Amino acid sequence: MAIDTLFLDAGGVLCHPNWSRVSAALAEQGVDVTPEAMRRAEPYAKKDIDEAVIVGGTTDASRGWLYFDKVLEHAGIPPSEATRAALSVLHAYHRTENLWEWVPDDVRPALAAFRQLGLTLVVVSNANGRLRYLFDRLELTGAFDVMLDSHDWGVEKPDPRLFHIALEQSGAEPSRTVHVGDLFHIDVAGARAAGLHEGVLLDAAGLYEHVDCRRVATLAELTALLAD
Repeated sequence: MAIDTLFLDAGGVLCHPNWSRVSAALAEQGVDVTPEAMRRAEPYAKKDIDEAVIVGGTTDASRGWLYFDKVLEHAGIPPSEATRAALSVLHAYHRTENLWEWVPDDVRPALAAFRQLGLTLVVVSNANGRLRYLFDRLELTGAFDVMLDSHDWGVEKPDPRLFHIALEQSGAEPSRTVHVGDLFHIDVAGARAAGLHEGVLLDAAGLYEHVDCRRVATLAELTALLAD
């Protein structure tokens, strides 16, 4: 690809929910579900969320907690007072610390590889105002040239305005910019509406064979794609 700027979603691409913390919060309420079970269920929950009718009628904040209900549903755990109590505790933690605090082992090598390709790296995230704090805590902030938290700008993906702000803040040209995210109707559709070169879908579980965009299963695969 003839590009010089890479936009990256945060949650679901660079960082993920801390399923061990989620499992422990549920266990305190008497709900037994392993981190591994929720990790396996997550792609299916995201696929449920990533339906245009659902996305069109919610905000990022409300989707976030519908998402946890969906993860538990796919893990075989029905909603209950116990799950609601656990999610309430996790919600309070998320407001200050950000629950998306697990960074897969392949993320940092991929970011280094993107740098070696000479790319400007920009985070474009629907977040809760705590993204920079989270990335400081995870020691990821220094890997990026620009970071955009939708909460700080009052607009969120798929609204093309957030991408336009990212272009302005990074000095990037739309025709030379690719955005990578894990939700088709938010990330790919938003990138297209903003006129970017391309929106690429990170589809780790291979659930999106029907969509008309480029898909990658890993960030390493994305590195190879960008190097072509």
